[in-house]
Amino acid sequence: MAAETMNYRNPEYYINRELSWIEFDRRCLSEARNKENPLFERLKFLSITASNLDEFFQVRVASLQDMVQAGYKKKDIAGLSASEQLSAVLSAAQTFMQQQYWTLNRQIIPDLEAQGLVMVRDLDTLGKGDLRFIEEYFNTNVFPVLTPMAVDSSRPFPLIRNKSLNIGALLTRKETSSPGILNTGKKSKKSGKSDKSDKSDKMKYEFATVQVPGVLPRILLLPGTEETGRRLVLLEDVIRRFLPRLFVNYEVKCSSPYRILRSADLDIAEDEAEDLLKEIKKQLKKRQRGDAIRLEVEKGIDGQLSELLMNELKLDKSFFFEIDGPLDLTYLMKAYGIDGFDDLREHRYAKPQPVPEFPAGSDLFEQIHKGDVFLHHPYETFDPVVKFVAAAAVDPDVLAIKQTLYRVSGNSPIIAALARAAENGKQVTVLVELKARFDEENNIVWANELEKAGCHVIYGLQNLKTHSKITLVVRREEDGIRRYVHLGTGNYNDSTAKLYTDVGLMTCSDPIGEDATAVFNMLSGYSEPRFWNKLSLAPLWLKKRFIHLISREERHAQNGESARIIAKMNSLCDPDIMEALYKASCSGVKIELIVRGICCIRPGVPGISENISVRSIVGNFLEHSRIYYFENGGSPEIYAASADWMPRNLDRRVEIMFPLEDSGIREKALHILQLELEDTVKAHIMRPDGTYDRVDRRGKELINSQLIFCEEAVKEAKTLMTDRDNRTFIPKEPVRAEEE
Repeated sequence: MAAETMNYRNPEYYINRELSWIEFDRRCLSEARNKENPLFERLKFLSITASNLDEFFQVRVASLQDMVQAGYKKKDIAGLSASEQLSAVLSAAQTFMQQQYWTLNRQIIPDLEAQGLVMVRDLDTLGKGDLRFIEEYFNTNVFPVLTPMAVDSSRPFPLIRNKSLNIGALLTRKETSSPGILNTGKKSKKSGKSDKSDKSDKMKYEFATVQVPGVLPRILLLPGTEETGRRLVLLEDVIRRFLPRLFVNYEVKCSSPYRILRSADLDIAEDEAEDLLKEIKKQLKKRQRGDAIRLEVEKGIDGQLSELLMNELKLDKSFFFEIDGPLDLTYLMKAYGIDGFDDLREHRYAKPQPVPEFPAGSDLFEQIHKGDVFLHHPYETFDPVVKFVAAAAVDPDVLAIKQTLYRVSGNSPIIAALARAAENGKQVTVLVELKARFDEENNIVWANELEKAGCHVIYGLQNLKTHSKITLVVRREEDGIRRYVHLGTGNYNDSTAKLYTDVGLMTCSDPIGEDATAVFNMLSGYSEPRFWNKLSLAPLWLKKRFIHLISREERHAQNGESARIIAKMNSLCDPDIMEALYKASCSGVKIELIVRGICCIRPGVPGISENISVRSIVGNFLEHSRIYYFENGGSPEIYAASADWMPRNLDRRVEIMFPLEDSGIREKALHILQLELEDTVKAHIMRPDGTYDRVDRRGKELINSQLIFCEEAVKEAKTLMTDRDNRTFIPKEPVRAEEE
């Protein structure tokens, strides 16, 4: 079929975004199942899958539910309506959670027990000494904190906080006791009948609930000996054992832990909000009261109790998840931190290394003046970025600092440096994105602190999120004003910079400096320059730029010239970008995609995407950098960006793409892409049906790209320190992961 007559928007060529996300979490789960990983690392990955799934439900499933309730009929790019998507996602989530708990019960727990760490769920199996210890702990630490809440005609069903762990119980008053406060004999508001006169089972029991206190550790370690080993019990099991003490004169007919998730997507009418800060504060309070979108209970729960919970939460069966094990597997991250068992953790990955271009004691601005500096985190330390702002804050020659902040750490040194700069009389402008999901409260606090210090704070832009990562320092030097710029693919968060892979560029290039000034003038006012030198911005024209670069490769292929695209990102689901990739593939462009998470394109479809391959790397670090390579007929161009190929990034966010033009830096960026394309240990290959397989290692060398980057960073920090001004990067023969 001729390329011009092909329907590149055929739904059969695309994968639903939400189902693709579940596939990503399944790849994380495969790391929990992978016995090549140290046992405690597998524990951590299982916890991560639970945290990921919680956020997915709070945002994406909640959004689908809203569309269904609103009667939204438009189909997605894969041809599914909102109702069809919701049904498919809930079914896939049920299967996925079964796989999570199979992994926990059949693999993780037995392996932990073999290593001397036992999770005790049935407290009746414990000896008298252990039970006395637990009882003392309950009486001293737990009982004073608990607040049991009854539900009857005078007390409505309480607000169950989002993601909190609770214990629900059905109670009956003891025959010999006097009338209790749980059963007053008043008429039920719902039925209009006397509670005493109703003989049905449903009205024989009273309902009560108690929240498992989040202020107390969920894991309680029991005193142990060499014979008993290390044993742990869960707080909810301790509370259940002593639940009758909370309801004197009542018998506990049954009890069960339960947990609900609520919609956490903020509904902000920015066009109508006079004060965005106040509006977001108001919406944050609603997050705990959002509609319930998932109810989890432990397997074996009494049917009457589960029915009562579903009725009160207004949920149907499809949102009901019966769990074969402890609820909320994020507690496993706490278990990861248990002392001892050091040999069961990962130690092969080196800590972040010094950046060779910034030797100890050197002047940071002088080093940048010598040439552009490329940063690769977390293999190289994030410290130069922090020092960049900190040095500018106290440098008498610095006149102004401008920065965008999307997510920062809890005790951010960058925030402290910006505040210090303002107190030192420098012009400090900071755009704090208040709409950064789940960081809204944190960012409000920082915005207030910066304003108090004298910074000019911009609270984001109306109807847009500012997701770009840019810092501009304006400095007076002997030859005039010079602008120093940092551009990155990751957030200005010194904590996550140790866990996420990102790249950054530090430069004092005049063209980029001019563009950086233009960016901040746009963010703070209404000034849009007539032309740009180097930077490409969304939502202005970044998408058009990407499509132009893809189409240029298509033309090169049609002319018989070398044509290749390597694109590394977090997610790919923009319809226009995918259509352009399909067209380029049909013209013979080799397209190699490294996509960590969502990917809606189908590789390897005959006649449409035979030249497209997709791989995902899930390893010790979270892949977060965005790097784009275009062969360009033998004159390659490489870019880094804050943007993925998603509609939200290209159409609804302020994003920046910047070129990597220094030859040594281009070699470094291309080396990152090439090594990840060679990865045979942590890479998963996407099939045309949207599922993923690990790389077939037969006959292949074992290559763990993340581990090799660590080892290379160690070598570079040692060897390049002896030649501080050498800006040429010479790729060394990579150190391969040894076969175990």
